[in-house]
Amino acid sequence: MKQQYDVIVIGSGPGGLAAAIAAKENGADDVLIIERDIELGGILLQCIHNGFGLELFDEDMPGPAYAQHFIEKAAGLGIETLMDTMVLDITPDRKVYAINKDQGYIDLKARAIVLAMGCRERTRAQILLPGARPAGVYTAGTAQRFVNVEGHMPGENFVILGSGDIGMIMARRLTIEGAKVERVLEIMPYLTGLTRNYVQCLLDYGITLQKQRTVNRIIGRDRVEAIEAVSVDEKWNPIPGSKEIIPCDALLLSVGLIPENELSKKAGVLLDPVTNGPFVDDRFMTSVPGIFAAGNVVHVYDLVDWVTEAGYMAGKGAAQYAQAEKVAAGEHIPFKAGENIRYVVPHKLDKSHLAEDVVRLQMRAINPIEDRVLVTVEDQNGEVIAKKAEPYARPGEILSLTIKPKSYDAVQNATGLTVHVRRR
Repeated sequence: MKQQYDVIVIGSGPGGLAAAIAAKENGADDVLIIERDIELGGILLQCIHNGFGLELFDEDMPGPAYAQHFIEKAAGLGIETLMDTMVLDITPDRKVYAINKDQGYIDLKARAIVLAMGCRERTRAQILLPGARPAGVYTAGTAQRFVNVEGHMPGENFVILGSGDIGMIMARRLTIEGAKVERVLEIMPYLTGLTRNYVQCLLDYGITLQKQRTVNRIIGRDRVEAIEAVSVDEKWNPIPGSKEIIPCDALLLSVGLIPENELSKKAGVLLDPVTNGPFVDDRFMTSVPGIFAAGNVVHVYDLVDWVTEAGYMAGKGAAQYAQAEKVAAGEHIPFKAGENIRYVVPHKLDKSHLAEDVVRLQMRAINPIEDRVLVTVEDQNGEVIAKKAEPYARPGEILSLTIKPKSYDAVQNATGLTVHVRRR
C-alpha cells in the first residue's frame, strides 16, 4: 500500500464506486477506496428488490446486481481497495487516518478526497418516541439486513412508522415472507417516499397507510406487545379521542435519513443546515479545496442512478484537482431556494465549467402541489433562465432541472440564481 494517492474515496456504495471509476478514467493514476465493511457495494448489497439501473442502463435490476457492475469495472481499472477499515479522521490538508485489524493504525495522504459515506437512519431516540424499551423496535434498514442478508425474521406482526421508501419496501418484503403488516402510519399529511413504492409495495399488497397518524406509545416489557396510535393535527398535536391500540410484536421506523458527515466536520467542511450535507459546487467540491462529496452524504436521493451520476461528477472533479494540485478559483454564482423550495443542490456554480459540463439542479418542494407546476430558475432581476413543467411537486420526490447551453450566456451575466416551483 502506498503512502500517497491521487484520489482516496471513503465509502464503496454507488456514489463511492462511481467516484473511484470516474477518477481513474479521468487521469488519476493512484485511486484507493476505503470501506468499513468486508465487501464493496454499501447498502446496495441488502437491497434485493428491483428498481435499480432504470435510468443508466435501461434495465430493472436488484441492488446487488447493480453494485456488481461497478465492482467489476473498478477491479478492471486497477482501483485499490482497503476493506474492513474504519476512517478515524480527515484533515483539511487531506491526510487520512484509519485503522483495521491487519495493519493497525494507517496514515495516508491524498491529493484529493471524495467523501461517499452515505447516510444513516433516524432512530427512536432521535424522534423522541415514548413508551417502554422492549425488544422488537428496529429501523427499517436494520430489519432489511436481518431478512435479506442474515436470514432472520425480526417478528411476525408489524407496524411501520413512516412512509419512507425503505419502510414501504420492507412492508412488501415482510408480507412476501409470511408476516402480517398491520398498518403503516405517517405523521405528515402526504407521502414521504416515492409514489411508485406506495403503489407497488402497499396498494398492490393491500397494506393500509394512514396519514397524519403516529405512534403515541410503545407497549410491552420484554418484547413489543402493541403500540398506541393517535391522529395528529397540522401542528403534530394529538387529537383527543383518536387513540387506538394496535397489537404487534415489532415496530419498524422509517422516519428519515441523515447524511453521514462526522468525517466531513472533522475536515472543516461547511454543512448546509437544511440538507445536513456539505455545501458543494457543480463538481461537488466542498468548502475545503480538494475535498469532494458524492451521493447521499450530500443530500438524500430518490434514485441510485442519480447517486451514481453525482459520483461520476465528483470523481472527475477530484481527478482534475489531483492532477493540477490546485484549482484556480473561478467565479461562482450561488443558487438560492425560492418559492416552495426547501433546498437546491448544487449550492453554487463555477462559471468556468459551463462549457464543459451539463448543469443539473436537484431540489425538493416544501409543500405538495398536486396540480401542474412550473419549476423556474430566475436571475436577480426575475428573468427566467430555465424552466421545466412537471405534473406535480411532492416533498417525497426530487425535482430536477437542467440548464441548457442556450441559457449559458444569461447565466454568465447573472450574480445569483433562484429556483421556484409554482402552480401553472
